[in-house]
Amino acid sequence: MAQVNVVSGPAGVGKGTLVAGVLQRHPEVWLSVSVTTRAPRPGEIDGVHYHFLSEQQFDELLAADGLLEWALVHGSARYGTPREPVERAVAEGRTVVLEIELQGARQIRRTWPDAAFIFVAPPSWDELVNRLAGRNTETAAQRERRLQTARGELAAQAEFDHVIVNADLGQATDELVSLLGL
Repeated sequence: MAQVNVVSGPAGVGKGTLVAGVLQRHPEVWLSVSVTTRAPRPGEIDGVHYHFLSEQQFDELLAADGLLEWALVHGSARYGTPREPVERAVAEGRTVVLEIELQGARQIRRTWPDAAFIFVAPPSWDELVNRLAGRNTETAAQRERRLQTARGELAAQAEFDHVIVNADLGQATDELVSLLGL
């Protein structure tokens, strides 16, 4: 039976890197590609990293009940999980991964209660700050907003079925592979 797995945690914790490691080892895993209203970052490809939508396109998808979850993230852009591709992957019997933020994970808990919920945590607050700064993808103001959001996200770890502390990438990837039942 197909399993939907929600992987969440604060910005900069390494969710994307962990999921990429799983996909390298297990290409049969299906990763949902989220939609967003934010502009692409350097190197991001539409349809690969995200589906980049206008505000109007996002509104149309929302009105058509085309999203399993959505949220305004960091007060600046909307993100969401398209419903149809997830339902199709589950119908095909695939292991499904949704890499989403806390607000979205909470919505998925209500709309897809049998999903497995996995929280990725940093080894320490200082390490999270360093990782976020080291990405060089946000302005100082954007980083501070993400860190404010991260405080609330870290406080929500108990809402998840499993917590992976991403101190060592190889070990954390092994844990994620194991939790996905691969």
